[in-house]
Amino acid sequence: MSPLTVSARPAARHGWPQALAVVLTGLAVMVLVAAAGLWAAGAAGLPDGAFPRVLAATVVTAVGGSVRLAGDAGALARTEAGITVLPLSVALAGALVIGAEFLRPLRHRTVASAAELARWAGRIAVLWLLALTGLALAARDTFAVDVGSGTLNDLTSLFEAEPRIGFAADVPETVLFALLWLAGVLVVALLVTRRVPLPGRLPHRREGARPVSRAMVELLLAAVAVGLVVALVTAAGRGHARTSFALILLGLPNLVWPALTVGLGATWDGRVDGPFGLPVPHILDALLRTPDVSEVDLRTLTEYDGRMAWLPVAAGVLLLAVAVRAALRSPPRTPLWLHAVRLAVALALTQLAICLLCRISAHYGLSLLGIGDLGGGLSGELLLRPRIWQAVGLGALWGLLAGFLGGLLARPVRRRRSPDGHHERGNGALHP
Repeated sequence: MSPLTVSARPAARHGWPQALAVVLTGLAVMVLVAAAGLWAAGAAGLPDGAFPRVLAATVVTAVGGSVRLAGDAGALARTEAGITVLPLSVALAGALVIGAEFLRPLRHRTVASAAELARWAGRIAVLWLLALTGLALAARDTFAVDVGSGTLNDLTSLFEAEPRIGFAADVPETVLFALLWLAGVLVVALLVTRRVPLPGRLPHRREGARPVSRAMVELLLAAVAVGLVVALVTAAGRGHARTSFALILLGLPNLVWPALTVGLGATWDGRVDGPFGLPVPHILDALLRTPDVSEVDLRTLTEYDGRMAWLPVAAGVLLLAVAVRAALRSPPRTPLWLHAVRLAVALALTQLAICLLCRISAHYGLSLLGIGDLGGGLSGELLLRPRIWQAVGLGALWGLLAGFLGGLLARPVRRRRSPDGHHERGNGALHP
């Protein structure tokens, strides 16, 4: 008799051409999403063909890159500006595509060695950094500031000191943060997947972390899905379709993820001053346009609109749903307290990530002969920052409660799914 032969499915290749395909596919998706969002926001009408450079700057900031703003008006006047914001819709689209393409060649394998994983990730990282360096070099431009009419315009014309403001990506910082962004995407992808084998003891360690890690990813994606439905319904019912699509394509997670933290009891501080136009619900714009820094929490939001009282309900339902799914994915007989502790740690870290990613800070201004603004509406400030440790602590408390309840609710479901469920119940009766 001839020996038995086992036909193995050939593993997908993952050399340099495949790594280039991963990088180009991820960047193409990010560029398309960012371009559509900028077009909806009206950036297609920028002067001097600046749209491609603004597009490059948007993609650079989406992966954590740094874009510095600077102004100049000669010896007479000085312009100042600064901005810190991540277009998280663009970042999320790129992360989902790159993570999926990174995992695809590694599936259906018996084992993947550490050297193989390192080579595959290294090829992607090298090409990714080359691409982001090129984008960072392209992300620079300068614009003239319209000072309007009147005395200020006469003075700037007299002294030939037309104020200008420009932006330029910081290449070293962009390369560093783009690499950290990519590393985070690849690590999370390996952590939440089940079909990619890992070398050594990593599979055993992943078994404990994978259920809650996947639950947090599902929680964030579910929040974005709910926010997308609300944004589309609002756009259909109240108009302002272009503004709504600009928000969806550029910064939907920037809005719904902080709303998730507010639903869990967190507080954000914010303020809008000047002619900043915010593509956000009217309630938030009204709440932030005050002389002083305003609190954005469940109480202040509910005072403006009673429907905001549903935020804790929505957050609690989503959290409980992913907690049950995490418990069902966990190894059998995992104690309830361990479910609770793992979800508490995971949700606390998720709250911390939201607070760090969703902060917004922007300002600009013009000073002439040392006098700022001159009442011409030439300055503005936009601020939204979280109370980080409050959000982290509340996340831990909610995680403990949801993890315990999720583990409790998952037990009867697991018994129904188990082919020997009656045997397990019998053992439980004999040995409590």
